[in-house]
Amino acid sequence: MTVVGLAVGRGTGAEIAAVFERVLGHLTEAHGVPVKVERSGRVYDSYVSLRGAGVERTAARTAEDAAHYERFCRELASRGATAVFRTAINAQSLYLVRQRLRAVKVDALGGPPDGSAPELLLVRDQAQGFYTGDNAHSPGRVVRTMEFSEEITGEVLDRALRRARGLWPEGGAEQVVMAYKFHLLDGALDDWVRLAADRHGVKIRLCQPDTVNRDLITHGLPPRTVIVAGNEWGDIMHVMLLDRFGGERQETRCTENVHLRPDVADLVEYQTVHGSADDLEGRDAVNPVAAIRAAAVVAERHVGCPGAVAAVETALAELTRRGVCTADLGGEGTTSQVVDALLTALGRVSGSDPGAGRDSVPVARDSVPAAQPARGAGESPADAVVAGA
Repeated sequence: MTVVGLAVGRGTGAEIAAVFERVLGHLTEAHGVPVKVERSGRVYDSYVSLRGAGVERTAARTAEDAAHYERFCRELASRGATAVFRTAINAQSLYLVRQRLRAVKVDALGGPPDGSAPELLLVRDQAQGFYTGDNAHSPGRVVRTMEFSEEITGEVLDRALRRARGLWPEGGAEQVVMAYKFHLLDGALDDWVRLAADRHGVKIRLCQPDTVNRDLITHGLPPRTVIVAGNEWGDIMHVMLLDRFGGERQETRCTENVHLRPDVADLVEYQTVHGSADDLEGRDAVNPVAAIRAAAVVAERHVGCPGAVAAVETALAELTRRGVCTADLGGEGTTSQVVDALLTALGRVSGSDPGAGRDSVPVARDSVPAAQPARGAGESPADAVVAGA
């Protein structure tokens, strides 16, 4: 039986986890494939749940959460599990784990919802840089210590180029761009990237983040572009790139995090792009679409349910046409009602109607999703162009 991990944070984590389990169960049952969802034994803090705990207590709980989640992931990987779904948790704990397991976030943007033939591959370097590191406190001061390394930089580029060849087997990436604040590193990153470019026989443009932004606004990006980004830029720009390449929102998107450490390299972590949305906790109001999509991807890629992603996307498209959505997109449906409608639509896709007889779901006002605030979740010197052999 396939084991899928599940890690739950505070805020709306329990509600999002319930959506994931319900949709995954529906899909695997429809395919006659057994699956066991194994929950972590700890509910992890969100930033809001830690607020007011004080510096010492916050640091201690952060360390405890990080150690527990790292151990959970390693145990899953040691037993052969290849997927874990995690709801949002406090970023400080999360990035400690990402640093230790050497995680990169990968998101293929601009193609069909099933992920085929994307225009852009975004690879966020979560294993090093300013989001990682340790804090040292003294009265009125916090000193944060972090590092970059040639080894990790090379591993991140290796993974990005390997994923690009898988996405675009006809020739790999047309353009490889790195968005890092490299001028802060005394030229070290330039040297490391040059060596990696020589090793792969490719050209890599090492750019300041604002230069990548300028080029994106002025020229756009050619198809088959890979952006390898320092997490400082990638975190901010991810939402903007979702909008630019496909018109999606963070509330409806799931992404994957892959690990570079050999002992956890086969374990893929899936997450919603949105955050913990603590202000919506217990209101049955959080947007379930990202968790629905995560369940479909896990079902198809890891549990053996071919066609699950396409079926879910067809059902979601039906809901969009009918204006069935939660309030953040201009609708009046609750989380539960949207999931009910989704499962009913899935039944029609497969030729049955498991949701028949359920209460009707309120549709969006005027059936047009309204733009709502996301819940959740300078100087430009010349670029360094690193040419491969």
